[in-house]
Amino acid sequence: MTTTHPSLTPLRSDVRDGMRIDWDTPIPMDDGVVLRCDVFRPDDDGAYPVLLSYGPYGKGLAFQEGYRTAWDIMVEQHPDTARGSSNAYQNWEVVDPEKWVPDGYVCIRIDSRGAGRSPGVSDQHSPRETQDIVDCIEWAAAQPWCSGKVGMNGISYYAINAWRAAAQQPPHLAAICAWEGNSDRYREATHHGGILCVFAKNWHEMQVKTVQHGRGERGARSTFNGEWVCGPETLPDDQLASNRVDMWQQLLQHPLDDAYYRERSPDFDRITVPFLSAGNWGGQGLHLRGNIEAFARSASTRKWLEMHGGAHWAEFYTDYGVTLQKRFFGHFLKGEATGWEDQAQVQLQIRHVDRFVVRGEHEWPLARTQWTRFHLNPDDLSLSQDAARSSLSTLDFDAMGDGLTFRSLPMTTDTEITGPSVLRLKVSSSTADADLFVVLRVFDREDTEVVFHGALDPHTPVGQGWLRASHRKQNAALSLPYRPYYSHDELWPLTPGEPVALDVEIWPTCIVVPVGYRIAITIRGKDYEWDGPAATLSNMKYPMKGCGPFVHDDPDDRPMHLFGGTTTLHFDDAADNAVTLPVIPAA
Repeated sequence: MTTTHPSLTPLRSDVRDGMRIDWDTPIPMDDGVVLRCDVFRPDDDGAYPVLLSYGPYGKGLAFQEGYRTAWDIMVEQHPDTARGSSNAYQNWEVVDPEKWVPDGYVCIRIDSRGAGRSPGVSDQHSPRETQDIVDCIEWAAAQPWCSGKVGMNGISYYAINAWRAAAQQPPHLAAICAWEGNSDRYREATHHGGILCVFAKNWHEMQVKTVQHGRGERGARSTFNGEWVCGPETLPDDQLASNRVDMWQQLLQHPLDDAYYRERSPDFDRITVPFLSAGNWGGQGLHLRGNIEAFARSASTRKWLEMHGGAHWAEFYTDYGVTLQKRFFGHFLKGEATGWEDQAQVQLQIRHVDRFVVRGEHEWPLARTQWTRFHLNPDDLSLSQDAARSSLSTLDFDAMGDGLTFRSLPMTTDTEITGPSVLRLKVSSSTADADLFVVLRVFDREDTEVVFHGALDPHTPVGQGWLRASHRKQNAALSLPYRPYYSHDELWPLTPGEPVALDVEIWPTCIVVPVGYRIAITIRGKDYEWDGPAATLSNMKYPMKGCGPFVHDDPDDRPMHLFGGTTTLHFDDAADNAVTLPVIPAA
């Protein structure tokens, strides 16, 4: 039944669990749209710093209701995430107010335009959305319960928003914590090495359209306050469709990196606010690269990088994560003596095959890195630090097949690899293009691959990189010896059978390879797949086979006539094919 409410539910204020909660507080935008937010604050007349989040997931949808499998996995594997709270106000990828309000913070959750209980046209990552965030920051700073200092904190979408908002330099944004958030809309979120990733399409269907404003009674009721998560009005499908931008069609219409992506990505030169960038070694295919690039390239002189492992949504809520965030925000939003002035500029959870070990560093990449070249030998498919002439001049593989794997000898000492890598190849194709999927792998003494719980997929390899051969043009000003930067602004088609040199960026990683284990490089014509059963999550459309939801199988982007031929590696020069790895000497 369609409701007839002319507007959203009026503001209501409750006192619960030691907090005053102002539900559906209106925030007017400059074009007349009124967004809605929930404000969790101390129940007194004080003024406190604000932690603000703005996103499309429905502020009234409980974490446990909307993302049941993720919640269950998190609490089972990290019991501390649920301790110290009733968990009655948990919401996907934002802070738990019960753990922050008692420490003197105001937590604001804003439904983005067109999502949850905020009306308007839904257009994720758009310039309009960025302006909304800036306006919300300044609105919050002007409220009587705010000290005038606003911070942004949250995972993924909320972190991406923080990068973009920071680049707009709103006067009252005092600090941001970007937890697992990409910072380049093209290179990290939609096109890996120029190859279109289908994640955005499925994410939009599963996590955005399901909580669009106007679903009303077809959506969920909030366990927080009993209201409809998606607003009181129940709109017909055609009106819902007209109230959202078709993101996937936009991506198909913009195959190269143009103004569409630049206005949806931050200008690093304008990010000057203090920030903590927290990334995940297992975030291949979405956030990992962005956390590191933002740290390395942003103009801020007060910036810190933290890198961890495990599930995408978990470490943020652990005691480790909350403590780190509170030390950061306590210092910059409250002026407290949290010890942050002694915080290592770079804090890494060094990944071993069976554990993580926290270590402080001073820079990224690490100054003591030994950039070590491992050459690909076609004779025996080996990796070796010695470049030897081979008897074979070429190797072929199916351009959409499993490809070739080159393995090192067993390590003679424990070997740490921490940082970005690059694979130099000499390649030709039987067609005018070729997609290369590169996997950095580790195999144990029994020749079983060592995989890790990635950000989403529980069986993620050590590292991955991608490149479409026609996108091999590099930006000389931004490319580094260990991290090529592709321009993605024009196509350089291949001449069939004619080899070209390619530098494939392998996203940063960290692994201590034990004695007796082997390093391997696989060059494929399709996405990596782990040799085991697929995994599932309730918020993922398809089972995950090793790459999580970050796969590249759109037939329009990879037509068989162009990408279904034969790819050839050329070995006429011993130095043409080699991977440069960031080996860290033992202390």
